[in-house]
Amino acid sequence: MRLDVLLVRAAQRLQAAGSPSPRLDAEVLLCHVLDVDRAWLFTWGDRESEPLVRARFEALVAARAQGMPVAYLTGEREFWGLSLRTHDATLIPRPDTECLVEAALTRAGAGAGACLDLGTGTGAIALAFASERPGWGVTGVDRSPEAVALARDNAVRLGLGRVRFLESDWFAALEGERFALVVANPPYLADDDPHLGQGDVRFEPRSALVAGDDGLADLHWLVNEARAHLESGGWLLLEHGLEQGAAVRQAFEAAGYADVATLKDLGGRDRVSLGCWPG
Repeated sequence: MRLDVLLVRAAQRLQAAGSPSPRLDAEVLLCHVLDVDRAWLFTWGDRESEPLVRARFEALVAARAQGMPVAYLTGEREFWGLSLRTHDATLIPRPDTECLVEAALTRAGAGAGACLDLGTGTGAIALAFASERPGWGVTGVDRSPEAVALARDNAVRLGLGRVRFLESDWFAALEGERFALVVANPPYLADDDPHLGQGDVRFEPRSALVAGDDGLADLHWLVNEARAHLESGGWLLLEHGLEQGAAVRQAFEAAGYADVATLKDLGGRDRVSLGCWPG
């Protein structure tokens, strides 16, 4: 069977299964099996597929039809132009989180400083920031040893081995350390949030998604605890849910931060709230 015919059939199957991007999913999976890019696929799609390639591809398509995230099936996802390895022990990096990276870079300037990424997962935020600010010291922490190992592997693969990754429950391993920037994409979904039963989220680690107090517990805790780890004039930046901006700003203001604001993502939705610690 020709590759282009194989793709059409796979896209039809994924569309019937409810995939939001059936053709793209099929192309990404086939490129993964063939170890080629999509340009190659467009150029040489009339070639015949080999039986082993077809079998591997159809197995991946079947898993995707059951809802398994493409990033877990291929073991990688692009974020900030960086190719990151992924694992089902971590959240899948998403384009909306690039808003958090942009906000951090805006407040970092071009000089030197120290940046901390809490709950680093794949290392996406820490590595994206480090790729743009080579003069900064960057640390990423996660309480999952699997996540820390994955982040370190991504750092080495990307030539960013200077980024420090530690196993730590939030600030636990960072006693006495202070940072000019602290960023985090913490759990912020309520336990009954309907998104937990939809799409890729169904397969991601629940501990990285759900927080108490209608999703606000970790956000409130970080606002308060980060003060002991921020330099005077340092910034705390937190990603949160689309309807949590007002509550997070209120927490920042109550904790004594200045210049509190909420930034919107590419879709024009509240995504990141931040504040400056006056010290």
